[in-house]
Amino acid sequence: MYNGTSAKDYFNHTGEYASGSEVTDIIPDRLHLDALKVGQVFHSHEYYVSADEIRAFSSKYDPQPFHMDDELAKDSIFNGLTASGWLTVSITMNLLVKSLPLAQGIIGTGVEKINWHRPTRPGDRLRISATITKITRSPARPDRAGVSIHISTIGQDNKIRQELVGNLLILREKDPSATC
Repeated sequence: MYNGTSAKDYFNHTGEYASGSEVTDIIPDRLHLDALKVGQVFHSHEYYVSADEIRAFSSKYDPQPFHMDDELAKDSIFNGLTASGWLTVSITMNLLVKSLPLAQGIIGTGVEKINWHRPTRPGDRLRISATITKITRSPARPDRAGVSIHISTIGQDNKIRQELVGNLLILREKDPSATC
């Protein structure tokens, strides 16, 4: 969901973050470069993280005991099963794609930083808040710009699990009257 005038939002009538049956998937208007502004914030729905998903991802991509085995994880620094940070990044991307409705899709050009502030655990319900922090128009290619975005991945306890600063390539809407 984005904070434009044509989209519904994911906050209920009391101003609290909606979850569960209160949230419906919507397809907001697709955005181009000229519709974006520094300070604009996009919010996602919640994503439930299961122990099975943590184990399956970790067994394939990050096979460490504290991501795969409940008993061994209890004796780790995490004191229990935790998701791989890369699973948290993947969930963040999933939520970003569904909540930042860019017309040409999300085209990443790099990540400036990723910080994992606390582990993601089985049963967590994650959501994101993504803020546009900078728009740099290309002097050589006026049909595009680099956009910096700060994404906080937040748990059901309102504590940040991960922060990511990414760079995107965003295009202007093509002029339908222009000829090729």
